[in-house]
Amino acid sequence: MTVPHTTAASNVSGDERALGPFLSIRNVAKRFGETPVLRDFTLNIAAGEFLTILGESGSGKTTLLRLLAGFTQPDRGEIWMSGQRLDTRPPNQREVNTVFQNYALFPHLSVFENVAYGLRAKRVAKDEIGPRVEKALAQVRMNDFARRHPAQLSGGQQQRVALARALVNQPRVLLLDEPLSALDANLRREMQRELKTLQREVGIAFVFVTHDQEEAMALSDRVALLRAGELEQVDSPREIYSRPRTSYVARFIGQTNLLRGRVEEGIARCGSLEWFCAGPAGEAVFSLRPENIRVANSENDPAAVKLTAVVRHHAFEGASDLLEIECADGLILSARVPSQGSLAGARLFEFLPQHAIRVTEGVG
Repeated sequence: MTVPHTTAASNVSGDERALGPFLSIRNVAKRFGETPVLRDFTLNIAAGEFLTILGESGSGKTTLLRLLAGFTQPDRGEIWMSGQRLDTRPPNQREVNTVFQNYALFPHLSVFENVAYGLRAKRVAKDEIGPRVEKALAQVRMNDFARRHPAQLSGGQQQRVALARALVNQPRVLLLDEPLSALDANLRREMQRELKTLQREVGIAFVFVTHDQEEAMALSDRVALLRAGELEQVDSPREIYSRPRTSYVARFIGQTNLLRGRVEEGIARCGSLEWFCAGPAGEAVFSLRPENIRVANSENDPAAVKLTAVVRHHAFEGASDLLEIECADGLILSARVPSQGSLAGARLFEFLPQHAIRVTEGVG
């Protein structure tokens, strides 16, 4: 997996940063019947940030989005924006707009009228509607399609119209509920690039919900991973991938090998493997990414941990090969190596101790 380096939007002013969090979710809890969906949830979002809420089905990510939009009320906790209480306001007074998964375009209205609909409903002055709609359509590059109807548009074009309809209201936060999930793989990648560019251009906070970890990594300034209504970890894509805090994060974000063993007197021992390891003594779990295991050769680092293993399975994946290897003690590992033709039998592999990241085991 390629993990991009991203930073918060450069058009966020120093004054905005000095004021503290732009959007603050404080100890929010929500349950439906006897089922808790969010548990004492706290998260701060910066002005101009692209934050992705990532999690499996039932983790609470869509409920969180609905709480921000005002479609659902929290049982406990508060939501603040720019120092003002947000959760006590109705949806139409929140300066927040949502792009839904199904786009919800009116089939009988043209693209222009779909985008203008919200402005007309708010009784915006007629001479203001045209320029605002044209600007919103320009932002998503849909000016030439203003007279068409949704049925005459591709899926990607419909998604752009849905974005324009949200942006025309000049929100301070745009919420996106898995808006790319209905698109095919190639169009989805194209729209990811366009969405990221659009967010930089408009300079407002985007809160994006998805269950697709690769999508989250490609788009985000930060990723907030939810698990059963709680934050498991929130970090930049590079940090959450390279330094997961728990075994759950390590497994959910990309592929990993979980090595279970002990640390004693500064040495980690996991089966037949051992290496120097700082940190407390006792039972330990380490995350080792497949791409950090390599075929050993004479030029590799002498400090690396060596292991002889038999290649049990070899899958060609273009520029790389994914191997399943078995150590002499029966330990099965995944290794991702540069594509180099057939690999079979016993081979010498290695990894660097710093790539074995100690994680918390967690529950479940």
